[in-house]
Amino acid sequence: MSDQPSLFDDIPDEPSEKQKQTGGVLAERVQELHKLLHEANHAYYVMDDPSIPDAQYDRLFHELKDIEAGSPEYFSPDSPTQRVGAAPLSQFEQVTHEVAMLSLDNAFNSDDLADFDKRLKKLVVLKEGVAEYACEPKLDGIAVSLLYESGILVRAATRGDGSVGENITQNIKTVSSIPLKLMGTGHPDVLEVRGEVYMPKAGFDAFNQRAIANDEKPFVNPRNAAAGSLRQLDSKITASRPLEFCCYSLGRVEGAEMPAKHSEILNQFSQWGFKTNPESKVVKGVEGLLEYYQQLEAKRNQLAYEIDGIVYKINDIELQQTLGFTGRAPRWAIARKFPAQEEMTLLEDVEFQVGRTGAVTPVARLTPVFVGGVTVSNATLHNMDEVERLNVCIGDTVIIRRAGDVIPQIVKVVMEKRPADAKAISLPELCPVCESHVERMEDEAVARCTGGLVCAAQRKEAIKHFASRKALDIDGLGDKIVEQLVDEEKIKSFLDLYRLKHDDIANLERMGDKSAQNLLAAIEASKNTTFAKFLYALGIREVGVATAQSLVNHFLDIRTLVKADFDALIEVEDVGPIVAKYILQFFSEPHNQEIIDGLLNIGIQWPAIEQKSEADQPLLGKTFVVTGTLSSMGRDQAKQYLQSLGAKVAGSVSAKTSGLIAGEKAGSKLTKAQDLGIDVFDEAALLDLLSAHGINHET
Repeated sequence: MSDQPSLFDDIPDEPSEKQKQTGGVLAERVQELHKLLHEANHAYYVMDDPSIPDAQYDRLFHELKDIEAGSPEYFSPDSPTQRVGAAPLSQFEQVTHEVAMLSLDNAFNSDDLADFDKRLKKLVVLKEGVAEYACEPKLDGIAVSLLYESGILVRAATRGDGSVGENITQNIKTVSSIPLKLMGTGHPDVLEVRGEVYMPKAGFDAFNQRAIANDEKPFVNPRNAAAGSLRQLDSKITASRPLEFCCYSLGRVEGAEMPAKHSEILNQFSQWGFKTNPESKVVKGVEGLLEYYQQLEAKRNQLAYEIDGIVYKINDIELQQTLGFTGRAPRWAIARKFPAQEEMTLLEDVEFQVGRTGAVTPVARLTPVFVGGVTVSNATLHNMDEVERLNVCIGDTVIIRRAGDVIPQIVKVVMEKRPADAKAISLPELCPVCESHVERMEDEAVARCTGGLVCAAQRKEAIKHFASRKALDIDGLGDKIVEQLVDEEKIKSFLDLYRLKHDDIANLERMGDKSAQNLLAAIEASKNTTFAKFLYALGIREVGVATAQSLVNHFLDIRTLVKADFDALIEVEDVGPIVAKYILQFFSEPHNQEIIDGLLNIGIQWPAIEQKSEADQPLLGKTFVVTGTLSSMGRDQAKQYLQSLGAKVAGSVSAKTSGLIAGEKAGSKLTKAQDLGIDVFDEAALLDLLSAHGINHET
């Protein structure tokens, strides 16, 4: 984006009241629209850095077009309505198009399409009384012309201003979906194929992720990614970009007869090796146009590429030639736009929301704007890294994007419109829900609330985890019951589970007296557990079953663990610096301390653990992985037996694995262990191993 002051700072989108009251309103407004549109064209086509959303550009363009139509004296040859794009970059050789690459008129609703069909019928006599149309998705990329001589690609050019484009032959040859030599037979002596170079969604997302990871500027949208990629002076850069080409029309042709219908020409292109759009279809009449629109709009967000509308063309080439052209567009074609997916609005404020896992996310509060078919007043900012990357402030004018059901997001700040009193966005120190501390690890983009046991935003997921099988194993306390209890404010923390009364449960949906009695009994039974299960149930970040067991084996007692400092924690197997910090954060939070004390006072207990000698841990220092189905015991029980003998039990096979316990239907882990030459034990060998160390398991 240029550092020069923008015309958009002082020029309104609509005429001012003062202008409306003066005789020179149209002349002044036309001049303003010329400036606005010329600047937007330069930013979009030349700099590949759009300054305003497409929808706003369309409004300005059609306002100017309507003025010129109603008052021809305000038309001038340099009007933006007479230009298709913009001048080519000076670094590229210029190419003059022998057949102009014109733009298309737009239809924004069903009435516009009906009017288009009526105009055609006034201009030509249709044999069947109903027009046949070729319908194609309007790809959101960059238009190019490919020139073939004797079946060989000799030149490629951008559309440019419709008359003169840029020679991008070397770059276009790097796009694998473009044939360098035509397939099949019957090629014309000279053939010009026109189409769109675009970047598929998956390739665009991957490219931007790499750019952000390398502290480089990402592209705003796939269209600008494609344009920027094609207009590289170094074709090696273009070759590294995931570009594709889809043809949509015929330009110049010499030395051969082409089919009589547009759809048949596309079929011929396909036989010669070009990619054509599989969503293309031939329909009849206005009803066919409208039905095709509804069908494609419904699947728009499932397509692998971006489209911003549909192109409708008279299918009969002879009719196309009869209808001819206006100054800038063919009379026989029109583009029906989808609801705009990008718009410009004001960022009024930023609030921070807390997710179910404690993630603290900035959410932009916007001046409401209609985009993507709905009115949008909020947009995600993801995390503070994204805030910094966008360089966004409260008070900024921003471009937001909404595609289908995707959460609206800010994609760009219009820096030229930043006010002097714009306010920087800062991460809160305390959780906006529970006032626990907010922590952000150095190597993470996401900030998190540390009050996992008391934060209302995290309450449901924390309680579900606490009651799960590998934790306190409260039989009958399923997800739906937890959600009902929380929604009805029967429970706000783990402690409240042990304070529930019979009627609290019996009155829930699909519960009764017997079910309530069984659940209360299961809650009471959960008080007798193990230290490792209790520790895992607390839901400390990155403390899974194996890490919880390692902490238990090292510290033996919860009070010793709670008082452990950083140096003591990193001495534990499986606990590195990051996990140690999570543990310290959790136990230092007063809310969490209160919950733990309350659970112990309620009566949660476990057998005391005695320090084992090395003789009592014959498998100390060894790492096992358990996979497949064991008939004599569950895998969790097998893991507990191995851990009781001092072994570490991991979830994946690596070069550090000492042995793999493989039950029936062992899959990829068995294959990997065999490839690495790791000892493999079947179930019988596991039982022998356990028996040799004093553990006799009976089926």
